[in-house]
Amino acid sequence: MLGSIRQTIAFLREKHILHKLGLVLSLSVIGFACYVLFHMLRDIDVDDLIDALRDKSESDILFAALFVAAGYFTLTFYDLFALRTIGRGDVPYRIAALAGFTSYSVGHNVGASVLTGGAVRYRVYSAWGLNAVDVAKVCFVAGLTFWLGNAAVLGLGISYHPEAAAQIDKLPVWLNQIVAFAALAALAGYVIWVWIRPRVVGRGNWTVTLPGGPLTLLQIVIGIVDLGFCALAMYMLVPGEPHVDFVTVAVIFVSATLLGFASHSPGGLGVFDAAMLVGLWQLDREELLAGMLLFRVLYYIVPFILSLLILAARELIVSRRSEAPRAAPLPEEPPAATDVIAGSLDEAVQTKALMREERRA
Repeated sequence: MLGSIRQTIAFLREKHILHKLGLVLSLSVIGFACYVLFHMLRDIDVDDLIDALRDKSESDILFAALFVAAGYFTLTFYDLFALRTIGRGDVPYRIAALAGFTSYSVGHNVGASVLTGGAVRYRVYSAWGLNAVDVAKVCFVAGLTFWLGNAAVLGLGISYHPEAAAQIDKLPVWLNQIVAFAALAALAGYVIWVWIRPRVVGRGNWTVTLPGGPLTLLQIVIGIVDLGFCALAMYMLVPGEPHVDFVTVAVIFVSATLLGFASHSPGGLGVFDAAMLVGLWQLDREELLAGMLLFRVLYYIVPFILSLLILAARELIVSRRSEAPRAAPLPEEPPAATDVIAGSLDEAVQTKALMREERRA
């Protein structure tokens, strides 16, 4: 069974079918999202939108900013955990934090986060001796943490509040609940699988020993905390009336984020927004759109600008260090007079000894 699946995947990769299917899927998601956005926003009142932005509470914006900062702080532990998993405990936290923050903020905004984020990580980690394979392993483990956290949040959230997911996927409530329980069962099965004995994935030099049971639980906690902070930031910015509970907002937010991630559009632009508007249909559109715009500023634009400034400053420092003139080697000191005299005496004694031996012979 597993052999057949592997052969099928290998065939699809060889024929580039997976890449084509992924491209078609991304374009389909983006096209459908644009269609939804057009119909939902075509009669939007710009003046009401501006008023909604002005009416946002400063305290709500401040708390949202703090939650975003906490979320990005949690993101740095994705890389730290991944580095420890692949055996690179010599890389300090500050380097992991630099690579994690800049790679995710750049990847979120540029799109194709696997490639763009990986390129940023390689630029940072290569200075510490990590090669392309090592960086690929870091990306793999960090991505695993992300998906485990998403599975846990959606599984718990939808099983508790299946109506929230039904607002987006339009599936029956009971079916969403079954899917949620299945996701939690699969997550529990994975934890048991890695808990029994060490598991290794990959081939050749590209092999990764998966974290064991306790460390996998830590992975899940990191992912849940990260998504929880992001959902709290969004929750602070959505309209207060009519009241929508946090679990509903969290489920819709995570689902919209995953759809945006699947589309590979920069920042999930269009896809994330359409999913949020569809999922939170009961809220005033202008007020909800105002909250989403503020969230984009706090979660996407501000970190992206900070990342560019940090990376530019780092490149400037590295270039100055590489261009700094090397210190000229010190000239060799001439031998001391006592060393010269001692050497001459030794040579004289050796010469006399040789002459005596020749005479005796």
